[in-house]
Amino acid sequence: MASRLINSRLALSRVYAVGGSKNGRFLSTESNKVDEPFKVEEAETVHVPPPPSDKLLVLGGNGFVGSHILREALNRGLVVASLSRSGKSSLHDSWANNVTWHQGNLLSSDSWKEALDGVTSVISCVGGFGSNSYMYKINGTANINAIRAAAEKGVKRFVYISAADFGLANYLLQGYYEGKRAAETELLTKFPYGGVILRPGFIYGTRTVGSVKLPLGVVGSPMEMVLQHAKPLNQLPIVGPLFTPPVNVTAVAKVAVRAATDPVFPPGIVDVHGIQRFSQQMSR
Repeated sequence: MASRLINSRLALSRVYAVGGSKNGRFLSTESNKVDEPFKVEEAETVHVPPPPSDKLLVLGGNGFVGSHILREALNRGLVVASLSRSGKSSLHDSWANNVTWHQGNLLSSDSWKEALDGVTSVISCVGGFGSNSYMYKINGTANINAIRAAAEKGVKRFVYISAADFGLANYLLQGYYEGKRAAETELLTKFPYGGVILRPGFIYGTRTVGSVKLPLGVVGSPMEMVLQHAKPLNQLPIVGPLFTPPVNVTAVAKVAVRAATDPVFPPGIVDVHGIQRFSQQMSR
């Protein structure tokens, strides 16, 4: 019994020697010495630079849709640049000072490719009306040039603002729609995983023409409310496309910027109903 007690006390003393502590000091029962507390060296602060922001280039940023896209992108904290034939916007809004403005012509490759330096995503709003040959060149060839150059530069995502089919209008504006569809085909080929095509119909919102602001929402908003619930009418032969609902320019801008920057946004074609749906999801 005495032997057991002696062994137990020796074992207990070893436990205290290893693990016993008081007020941060380690005590040793085998010697009456009080050990000094451990000194912990303070870790050196390492300043790691923040990850680089996505840089978005908007083609046609001076236009009605393009200017709204630029503003939406800035609101989301992106580094934003614009390329257009006129260069810097004539807008006097304060946000325009935060955009890097480039001047160049997409039909002349030497005049604008440097605008793609450091760009991770592109949104093209380039388009126009005129003769069939002119419309094909602006809506088709110019955008095809941009798509090819962006692919060569390693741009990750490319969003193209195209147009919904309007039946008879497709025939009357043959060069316009043929150009749009040619650009769409090129985009889906060059950006199979990062190419998004938005096909809105009539886009409404406040449009600035010179010093005059045109409140197109006065007409567009009521029409959208009515026609967005008339989707089955779009399937009617000949007249069906006339029931395509208008869409707010803010909704187009929001969806375009998300499609350009969100890697999980599905590639492919988004019609007007899809634009409305994505926009409503983002507003919740």
